[in-house]
Formats: sequence, C-alpha cells, structure tokens
Amino acid sequence: MDEQQQAAERQGSVAEVRIERRKSVAREWGEAILVAVVLALVIRTFVVQAFKIPSGSMLETLQIGDHLLVNKMTRGTIVEIPLTRITLFQVPHLREPQRGEILVFQFPRDLSRDFIKRVIGLPGEVVAVRDKRVYINGGLLEEPYVIYRAGPPAARTAAATIRMAADPVPACSTREGGYLRERDDYGPCRVAEGHLFMMGDNRDQSEDSRTWGSLPMELIRGKAFIIYWSWDRERFLPRWDRMGRLVR
Repeated sequence: MDEQQQAAERQGSVAEVRIERRKSVAREWGEAILVAVVLALVIRTFVVQAFKIPSGSMLETLQIGDHLLVNKMTRGTIVEIPLTRITLFQVPHLREPQRGEILVFQFPRDLSRDFIKRVIGLPGEVVAVRDKRVYINGGLLEEPYVIYRAGPPAARTAAATIRMAADPVPACSTREGGYLRERDDYGPCRVAEGHLFMMGDNRDQSEDSRTWGSLPMELIRGKAFIIYWSWDRERFLPRWDRMGRLVR
C-alpha cells in the first residue's frame, strides 16, 4: 500500500470520527432537551403553575399584571393532557383549604377560564353580607385586605341582627336579586359540603360567589404563593418592588 492510499484511509477514519462525534453531541442535546421538556410538564402538572392576574378583582392585594406561581400540592391536583384543558384525573388532596387563602380555580360557569379569589366561607358555615360586611355563622369577619371602590360600608351591623332566614338555611347558590343588591346584602346561606364561598378583595368590583354560588373543591387548581414578575401596563414598566413578594 503506497503512501497516498494510507493518507486517504487516515483522512477517512478522521472524517468518520468527526461524524460520530457530531451525532453523539446532537444525541446528547436532544436527550437533554427531551428531559427538560418532560420535567417541565411534570412540574406544571403536579407541582407548580404560573398564573397572570388579568383583572382588578383582587386589588390591592394583587395588581393587574402580577405573575404568580400557584402551588398545586396543597389541594388535589387536576391532571390534564399537557397543553390542553382535557382532565385525565385528580390526585387526592393533601390538606383542606383554609379561610383567607387565595386560590386559583376553574370558573364553575366556564371551565375553560381560571379565576382567583380568597376563601371566605368553609363547608357547613353560614355566610351573610350586610352593608358590605361579611358575617360567618353570625359573627363579623375581620377583613383588613378588603377595599371598597363604590363607597365604604355603612355603620357596622350588630352580629345579633344576622339571623337565619329559614330553617334549614338555604345552600349558597346563584341568586336572582341583581348584582348591586347581592353585592352589598347577601344571604344568609349555608356553604355545602365539598364547597367554598369565594370573594375578591376588591369587594365592589368582583364577580364571585355572591353571583355564581359556592365553588366545588374539585375545581381548585392550587394556592397562589409568590409573585415572580409584575408588569405595569399603564406605565409600561416592571414593578420591581413586587417581585418575590409572598401572596397573602
């Protein structure tokens, strides 16, 4: 074998090694990307999910443009086909929701939409609203987080005046009295087992359980726990002071 043939063979061997290396690098990158995608889908499905605040129903606690992370492990996770709204099953819950927690859930009247509100009434409790103030089982609920856009509440109503309208107290459901009437004076009604009474912190501008009834717990997506990004669309600037803030 002459020198030219040997050189050609060596060049061919080097070329083959380079091709194998390219394939190996491409395979490693492909595997890494696939693992990252699978992990992201698993985390989104079972652990945590991002949510953006689209309206002002939770002002001042949550601002329009806040981006939240929702902990899906606090309640039974709704497992869906990735990138769809098709539910496969629901993981059993780890703990019951607590009063005052802010939850993301599927809107009972349109399951394709997500809502975010605060837990006000728990299963079995009697909820009433008088002059905008909330009463639970006849006792006034202190709510330091609430704001009123359409004027402050009237003079405080004595808890003793909140009586049961009937025996048994009717279940909290869709009312027919009109928005303004039900907004300021609602109930009393009893929250059914397996349900929650939800209300927005921006009490005069919130579509909540006063208009669409109590929330079935199986529609809960998770508990909002931190703001990771916030964008002020009016000033076209980020709200740096809100980033990393815990949701309470």
